[in-house]
Amino acid sequence: MVDVTPSADAVKRLSAYFHRNGYVRRVNAVRRVSEGRLYKKGAEVRLVADSVVELREIRRLLKETGFKRARPFAKGRQWRQPVYGVAEVARFLALVGKSKRRLKSRS
Repeated sequence: MVDVTPSADAVKRLSAYFHRNGYVRRVNAVRRVSEGRLYKKGAEVRLVADSVVELREIRRLLKETGFKRARPFAKGRQWRQPVYGVAEVARFLALVGKSKRRLKSRS
């Protein structure tokens, strides 16, 4: 995790992308205990881009705000930009505000 003071504009843009159709995957603690090392899912935020231009902007904003960027992937006609890790997810949610976040639970 990098200590960066992000600009208000960068936070506003990331927040807009996240609240538009981004989502969070949380660790399922019950499965982690019962399945042990077989359960590989971790904490993750996914930002959804409708075009390559939006994806480039999201990646630039993540870099500017000090997040580790993972490899984006295509899904349908959109792009997904993940941010992995419990600490990174917590910092991201604190940055963009938790009040309007959309949660998606996956097993």
